Amino acid sequence: MTHDLDGLLPGLDVIRKDFPILERRLADDLPLVYLDSANTSQKPQVVIDSMVDHLERHNANVARAMHQLGAEANEAFESARDTVARFVNAPSRDEVIFTKNASEALNLVANTLAWADGPLGVGEGDRVVITEMEHHSNIVPWQLLTQRKGAELRWFGLTDDGHLDLSNIDELITERTKVVALTWVSNMLGTINPVAEIARRAHEVGALVVVDASQAAPQLRVDVQAVGADFLAFTGHKVTGPTGIGVLWGRHELLAQLPPFLGGGEMIETVAMERSTYAAPPHRFEAGTPPIAEAVGLATALDYLAEIGLDAIHRHEQALTGHLLGGLADIPGVTVLGPLDTTERGGAVAFEIEGVHPHDVAQLLDSRGIAVRAGHHCAKPAHKRFGVQSSTRASSYLYTTPSEVDALLEGIIATQDYFKVR
Repeated sequence: MTHDLDGLLPGLDVIRKDFPILERRLADDLPLVYLDSANTSQKPQVVIDSMVDHLERHNANVARAMHQLGAEANEAFESARDTVARFVNAPSRDEVIFTKNASEALNLVANTLAWADGPLGVGEGDRVVITEMEHHSNIVPWQLLTQRKGAELRWFGLTDDGHLDLSNIDELITERTKVVALTWVSNMLGTINPVAEIARRAHEVGALVVVDASQAAPQLRVDVQAVGADFLAFTGHKVTGPTGIGVLWGRHELLAQLPPFLGGGEMIETVAMERSTYAAPPHRFEAGTPPIAEAVGLATALDYLAEIGLDAIHRHEQALTGHLLGGLADIPGVTVLGPLDTTERGGAVAFEIEGVHPHDVAQLLDSRGIAVRAGHHCAKPAHKRFGVQSSTRASSYLYTTPSEVDALLEGIIATQDYFKVR
């Protein structure tokens, strides 16, 4: 079946011209069909230009140089913080912390909760709740926290169709629960989770809610106030921004109670040989020279997405995902992991081809110029839940066309023919 493609972005050809890499020709003069955007998105020329301009004309360190270049760099860096605050609808710009990626942001929360004194600290007898569909970045930090502090780690399981199993929510989220950490959109299954609903239940028992929005921020309107998060993380390179920068948003009253994550320059109020005192958030959590040019690029990327419109991008993703799911359903021997309803999922689609290893699938597709990802996608527990070691994942974005999805479908059929599994 062919999905209704009415939701495609208008002016898609013009949007594609914003991304110079999409003009790339690969080996054998094949055009690039890039379907790995859930791994990392491509960058528009305006992002590249903004970073080059900063490095060529305004390069200096921030918060410490008194000269003109230093003032320009500091203004650009703090302006980027304002842009991120608007993007996530943060009540205050001082709630936005720059990190090197979402993994560091999530580790920051887990570690500072382990070190915190008073009611925020996680200790023996407390419970942390995660889900079986998390990226490893939202599993391992909580494992380390609970192991080190003698707390209990529990998790929501998954239904056969790839949703969170919330049937035992009252057993998991109890008065003992201190933290509920979950992904908004699964990077493997594509599932969009009812984050606001789970956050309401968590807050009823006084638990903190930590949201991994790495796959949500590229395609959904992020409103930290509406979703009910206490902390929310995402990464720059998935929202058409550069690598090397991530964001942690946290409620200011919580950030103000947490100890530093890293020690160094700019995170201090004063330093003596005997002891130090620390700056207020967000600078308390930004030790050392931050990713300045990357922040400039991230701000440009978020402005670029805002100009196109997150709602329009999401409709585009839904249309393409529906087109892909319909095409996969018509190919015997292909199994999709995750929901089949486009209203319940994002643009990452993981699938199996019976009788063909995902790495072989990816290599055969690459020989046709089609870039997908193969492996466990840093989501080994979710793969184990569905009885598979790995999968192939195709992920579209605002620059993806229906013809590229068709090229993938043709490549899958050619792969089956090559391995004679049809």
